[in-house]
Amino acid sequence: MNVDGKKYRTIWLAKDGDSVEIIDQTKFPYAFEIAKLRTMEDAAHAIRVMQVRGAPLIGATAAYGVALAMRADSSDEGLHNACSVLLQTRPTAVNLHWALDRARKNLIRVEPAYRAAAAFTLANEICDEDIGINMAIGMHGMELIAAISETKRKGEPVNILTHCNAGWLATVDWGTATAPVYMSHEGGIPVHVWVDETRPRNQGAFLTAWELGHHGVPHTVVVDNAGGHLMQHGQVDIVITGTDRTTATGDVCNKIGTYLKALAAKDNDVPFYVALPSPTIDFALSDGVREIPIEERDGSEVSRMTGRTDRGDIQTINIVAEGSDVGNPAFDVTPARLVTGLITERGILEPSRQAIAQAFPERVKMSA
Repeated sequence: MNVDGKKYRTIWLAKDGDSVEIIDQTKFPYAFEIAKLRTMEDAAHAIRVMQVRGAPLIGATAAYGVALAMRADSSDEGLHNACSVLLQTRPTAVNLHWALDRARKNLIRVEPAYRAAAAFTLANEICDEDIGINMAIGMHGMELIAAISETKRKGEPVNILTHCNAGWLATVDWGTATAPVYMSHEGGIPVHVWVDETRPRNQGAFLTAWELGHHGVPHTVVVDNAGGHLMQHGQVDIVITGTDRTTATGDVCNKIGTYLKALAAKDNDVPFYVALPSPTIDFALSDGVREIPIEERDGSEVSRMTGRTDRGDIQTINIVAEGSDVGNPAFDVTPARLVTGLITERGILEPSRQAIAQAFPERVKMSA
């Protein structure tokens, strides 16, 4: 995507050919910095501390992490150890499991002397595939936005509410939930995005707002609990979110607070769509609420907040009453009954086992 007119991916092989570069998302929105990953441990750290985040980008980073590991130790033991370490970094995003399983199955058949080269080729393929998938998601989602635009007065924007960051920064390029927005904007369809701040890490206020702003898309940041109010007053035409894991039955797991948006959308007859690449679908699961592991992150993310002072200093302060216990579940599950449709690379699907299976029969066969 464009950053002030210059095109970037979120992850790429460095010019030295020996390392991988990423956009360090922990520095947003106050700085745009590139970090270098030289080892598998660097890749694992980047995933764990959220220098990279978003299910598709986590998977791509893990694939590069395996490649970096193969450069250091291409033995069977080295391969299994790398996949094991990387698998423990984040429990909820299924793309991590998918990418590592794909790397393990592909590389175990390659002679150790050729594994590093094969692993880097595979990581590049995963990145290119992600871009292609997200472009297809964008095209399908743009049809929804275009249809709503036809009902508007000339020049009146389609108001889209999103939650967390399912944008370019959560993928290799384009994003999932934002791909239809970017394509609509570039296609001349007037759009405006309501950006939930997305506490506690503020991925909406820090990341989504940053990338929309630098790409020139009109947007407004609102507090997380404003969505229902906006819907009640007819200020939201459509909700589009991403997802870190989707069950075979259409339940979607996304950043904490998504479920509440879906409930408000249902109550106000606002269409609620989820944009997802097929690697995010976990065909082994049927009940998202009971079966999807929910990551519990450190309470300091809730009790402390980082910001920039009027003097320009970056400071972290305490915001919770001293002595209070703090909980920090990172995700929640929205049941399929609250989802209007799933925007995938193969079209817009009904959130049901039958529709998902018909769209991706090869994935069903693989999971059997």
